[in-house]
Parts: sequence; structure tokens; C-alpha cells
Amino acid sequence: MQSLSKRTASFTDSVIRRMTRVSNQYGAVNLSQGFPDFDPPRAILDRLAEVSREDFHQYSVTWGAQNLREALAAKQSHYMGFPIDPDGEITITCGSTEAMMAAMMTVANPGDRVVVFSPFYENYGADTILCGAETIYVPLSPPDFRFDPEVLEDAFRQRPKALILCNPANPCGRVFTRVELEIIAALAEKYDAYVITDEVYEHIVYAPHRHVYFAALPGMRQRTISCSSLSKTYSITGWRLGYTIAPPEITDRIKKVHDFLTVGAAAPLQEAVIPGLNFGQDYYGALLAEYTHKRNLFLRGLDALGLPHSTPEGAYYVLLDISEFGYDSDLRFCEDLAEKVGVGAVPGSSFFREPVNHLIRFHFAKKDETLLDALNRLESLRAKIPAKGKGAERICRI
Repeated sequence: MQSLSKRTASFTDSVIRRMTRVSNQYGAVNLSQGFPDFDPPRAILDRLAEVSREDFHQYSVTWGAQNLREALAAKQSHYMGFPIDPDGEITITCGSTEAMMAAMMTVANPGDRVVVFSPFYENYGADTILCGAETIYVPLSPPDFRFDPEVLEDAFRQRPKALILCNPANPCGRVFTRVELEIIAALAEKYDAYVITDEVYEHIVYAPHRHVYFAALPGMRQRTISCSSLSKTYSITGWRLGYTIAPPEITDRIKKVHDFLTVGAAAPLQEAVIPGLNFGQDYYGALLAEYTHKRNLFLRGLDALGLPHSTPEGAYYVLLDISEFGYDSDLRFCEDLAEKVGVGAVPGSSFFREPVNHLIRFHFAKKDETLLDALNRLESLRAKIPAKGKGAERICRI
């Protein structure tokens, strides 16, 4: 038999999704893979029931149903601050995962370089490999997860084709300031690079922080591919509805890549989600208030247990420092945590280019009772996994 693809030889399975399977195996509270355990908005569910009895069971337009693109364009034009053409600038994809892949394949040639901040969502590394590109990692330094502008410019001096910007950032919860984004914008213009954004948590940004859309910065619209998803905003991660927003000449290429990747997103779900896109600001305000409550509940619980952690500025993830437990492998710690304590987490090493083995990621997109159950189980953590040293002073260091 001939050998398989060299390009994918280094792949592992997704550690995030693996930890869901481990959580299920041991009956653990799953705070690993970031999906809610509460229902989507009622208006969306009611429309889904209606759609099941209507004529939306065949292919939609490849790059997205017309009424969905129009509703999305109206909503995003309002929040991004500039008019968006539903026909020439939007592509509906199978989740933001495909949006990012289509964007990368549109921009990058084999051998091109792509800048990625570390820590990063694990798919970005795989995306660059699948494109045959080379990744240049730029560290976000704990505990505040800020970048050094000189280090970032060193990366740009290598003439990358693009930079991937996750804002708010998964897993560290960082919300980039306007000043930081302007630094990135100036470098992208100076070195003629594209910026591919992942903004799926755009509506989950905690006060006093504010989300700034990169494409809305002066001069950046023409070199930005904005990728996002409806999954987190409307609690429908299983629906796999994402999108790209980009200038027409870029969108024209994305549409063609998307067509051959997946043909199109699920037609009934495209129709059913439209009521959500028509929600007013009251919905997004309530969404943020609910996640602010969940963040406060969970972080206060961790504080009460004396477990050192990061404080997210956006998204719904928290990094926990496990230095005191003395594990050489954070993956092994997470497996023991699920088996012995009954709480699922993701090893931090899956997000860092640097040799980080002392952080794990929890998420708090869960009902209050689920979070309280997890905190109650964590009360037994030190009894079931004895500490081997102090370590608490090393909160989120690398």
C-alpha cells in the first residue's frame, strides 16, 4: 500500500472534542467543549418547527439563502458600522470552522506564512497545514495576554500572507483594545498582509471592555476577511451555521472554495435562524447579562476553593493554573480530573505553541445548576488529586 498524505501525518484528533468523549465516559460535568446545556431562543425553535413542515428540504443557494444573507447583512451592517452587500460580500458556511478554512484556502498558497497568536484555537494550526502554509507564532504573554509590538513586527518582517485574529480570544478570553488593533492594522498595511478574523464571541464582551470589528478600522475593510458564526450568539452550536464577510473580489473566490468544500449549509436551519438575526439590542444585552452572571458565579466559586485562574474579558472560557498538583502532563491531569473528580476540562497545551503544561481550560456556558454541580465536585479536587507543592503564585505564567 502506498503511504498516506504527508500533510496530515502530524494530525491528532481534536483534544477539545476528545475531552467531551472522556467526560461522557466517566459521567463528568463537561466544561471542556464549549457548548451550552440550555435551549436556543424560543423564536428560533418555533420557526424550526414550522420549517420542518415547509419546503426547505433541498439545496439552498450554494453561498446561502437570499433571505438569510439579507437578514445577516442588515444585522452586521448595524454592528460593524458600514453597509454590507448581501449578494457580493457574504458567504454562508458550515460553521465558522469552514469559514476559516475557506478564508485560508482563498488567501494562502503552499509555502506562504501565516501569523497566529499563541494561545490559539486549535483549528488554526490545522488550517495552515491543510493549506500547505507555514505558521509564525507570536506569544500573548500571561497574565494579561498582551503581545509585544516588536515581536509582532518581527513576524511581519518574514512577509506573511495573512494574520489570524481571534477576538475575543479563545482560550484566554482576551479582548484586544483599539490601540492594539491599530498596531496590527498598521503592520498589515505596511507589509501588505490580509487579516482573517474569528469573531464568534463578538456579543460576549464584559464591561468595561468593548469589541472593535477589525474590518471597521480605517483602511482595513479591503484586506479583512471577517469570519463568524451564529453558534455562540444563539446557542445553536450543533446547527453549524457560519459566515464570511469580505470585499466582493475576495468573496467571489471564497464562494468557489466553499462550493467545493461543502456545497452549502443546511437549508432548513438557514431558514429557521432568521428570527434571531432580526432580534433587537435587548436580546444582545440580555445575552451579555446572562454570561456576565455565569462568569461571576463560576469565578467566585473558583476563588472560594482557592484555585488560581485567569479572568476573561470576553468569550466564556477560564484558564486554571494546576501547578500545585505537580503533573508533567496536563492531558493526564484532565483525564484524572474527569475520572476521579467528575469534571471535564481541556489541557492548555493544546492551545499553546510554547511548552505549557500547567494550565487547563474550563468553559461556563452552562446552566447555573450545572456550574454549581461542577464547583461542588471541585471541592474534592485536592483530596482526590493531592497537591504536590504550592504553585499558586505561578498563576497563568509560561
